[in-house]
Amino acid sequence: MISDVKGRVIRVISERRLVANFLELVQVDSPSGRERKLADLLKEKLLSLGLFVQEDKAGQKMGGTTGNLIARTSDFSQRDRLFLCAHMDTVEPGQGIKPLVEKGIIRAKGNTVLGADDKAGIAVILEAVQVIKEEGWFDRCGLVVVFTIWEEGGLYGAKNLYYTSSRVPLGYVLDCDGPPGTIVIQAPSQDKITATIKGRAAHAGINPEEGLNAIYVCAHAIARMSLGRLDEETTANIGLISGGRATNIVPEAVYLEGETRSLNETKRQKQTEEICGILKETAASFGAKACINTETIYPGFCLSEEAPVVQVAVKAAQSLGLTPRLKKSGGGSDANIFNSQGIPTANLGLGMQKVHTTEEFIRVADLVTSARYMVEIIKKTAEGNL
Repeated sequence: MISDVKGRVIRVISERRLVANFLELVQVDSPSGRERKLADLLKEKLLSLGLFVQEDKAGQKMGGTTGNLIARTSDFSQRDRLFLCAHMDTVEPGQGIKPLVEKGIIRAKGNTVLGADDKAGIAVILEAVQVIKEEGWFDRCGLVVVFTIWEEGGLYGAKNLYYTSSRVPLGYVLDCDGPPGTIVIQAPSQDKITATIKGRAAHAGINPEEGLNAIYVCAHAIARMSLGRLDEETTANIGLISGGRATNIVPEAVYLEGETRSLNETKRQKQTEEICGILKETAASFGAKACINTETIYPGFCLSEEAPVVQVAVKAAQSLGLTPRLKKSGGGSDANIFNSQGIPTANLGLGMQKVHTTEEFIRVADLVTSARYMVEIIKKTAEGNL
């Protein structure tokens, strides 16, 4: 350990080791549902750190190649005090990633994402565990580390996680933009909407009047919808449309997928009902039919500013000279699921930027600061600062 000019303790983080781990991780392909190679690598790393490691059967349930990894600093006889999580999968285009480090910034060469979402979280956790091991804290921290599968697109790994959570007083997911010190204390619930508009096929040149163009009907319905940011708590989007077979055939069916999100459950439900109502009414007005399905993908959560999980994160940030930023997010994460399962869980910012795009990047300095921050959180928890 060393101290800064104000006497604050700075945990010794190896920038070289942290960056090397991150660069290695992002070069291992791990699209959602196909995380086997990365899971095997991480299992080796966790075991080499002296953790007890197991793999659950979430992958079998989902038809994936691997389950979630669950690792502990002590065996099952000890009390679990802290739960840390990051997800293994990346969005597309995320295969064949070649990272580039230049002027303190890590980005991807070519037309792929970088995969900082969420391999930055994994690298930070691995570095923090290495440091607390070197400082002899394993017996005190009661740490549980979980690397989930298939977070992107539905939080499926967390939903199918086999883990007895009743003894864990607090948890942190490392999967958020914003600088280190960002603490997400509220996140929305989300509905998925899928629909098929059914019209009637006909030859587009010989007898188009006998057809009923499903794409045309769908377009009228979408034009009536309120989409985008509806207020400070609520958003809605139609993100996928497909239909038709050829330019000379009046399309008889069109399929679409959309979503609604809100920090307010009542608003989310109302917006979902409105979109479904517009689809049905518009289809009926043209003599078409709308077949609609809705599903709540994940629940929202809201943590009190006074909750122990928030206070530990705030105090840890302050002790390192970081500015705590309590944030409401418009995105979901594994934290949504863990909160619903009884583990008070905040999502922490890592400084990753432009995620889910080929312009994604992260600063080396933010990786290092995030690792320092995580060590501080672990030690404050171990010291009983709940």
